[in-house]
Amino acid sequence: MQFRFLNVEFKPTLLGTLITLICIPTFIKLGFWQYEKAALKQKIQANFEQTNTNQSPNLKDFLLNSEQLEFKKIEVDGEYDKQYQILIDNKVESSLAGYHVITPLKIQNSDTYVLVNRGWIQAGKTRADIPAFDTPAGALNIKGMAWLPTKKIFTLEDKMPVEKAPLDKTQAVTNVEWQLVWQNLDMQKYVKTAPIKILPIIVKLDNDSAAGGFVRNWEMSADRIVTHMGYAYQWFGFAFAALAVYLYLGIKKLN
Repeated sequence: MQFRFLNVEFKPTLLGTLITLICIPTFIKLGFWQYEKAALKQKIQANFEQTNTNQSPNLKDFLLNSEQLEFKKIEVDGEYDKQYQILIDNKVESSLAGYHVITPLKIQNSDTYVLVNRGWIQAGKTRADIPAFDTPAGALNIKGMAWLPTKKIFTLEDKMPVEKAPLDKTQAVTNVEWQLVWQNLDMQKYVKTAPIKILPIIVKLDNDSAAGGFVRNWEMSADRIVTHMGYAYQWFGFAFAALAVYLYLGIKKLN
């Protein structure tokens, strides 16, 4: 394949053409991927700042459509239920391994629960050494950011289907022992396993909340927006560079 224009000839190699056709779309796709991550974090930051300046919505008013509160700062009154809390494994804080403590909160004057991420606790010396932690009793006011856990989960845990536990709280889960340590926050598994009516969102407890929180160095999206945008421009730059190299190597000036 070759093209001529005036005294310039463009004659790329087959290998160079194939490599360029693979690299440029890949680089552009990676650039848009990073750009979309930056846009998502901008949305998170904007929603959080908006609810910081305005009155935080009360979760009790959104029991039927709690998903629309995602990324917003909310509040809710209720009581923790220690029986069905879980520890999410493989969470790192200051280079130390540990867990995130997830505790269901029974919403005041309701039969509905919401999961609260109370923060990070350090793991024991061995995997079998599960750390002890306190859970406050009585009525609490919870404030934090609403979050929809991802459904895209890779796990080595047993994925055998689990029968839905009865919603009658007077009936205990007697067929299996409650699993305390989980690899991931799998909401589908939790809904099938716990005999409580649970909302699809989770609340990340505020740093200044006194409702039984632990280490809560939640990553704020503003700290990562610039980084993602930088990666996006970098990938777009790679695409432009690949095109420039392809043209440079293929163009020859005729005598």
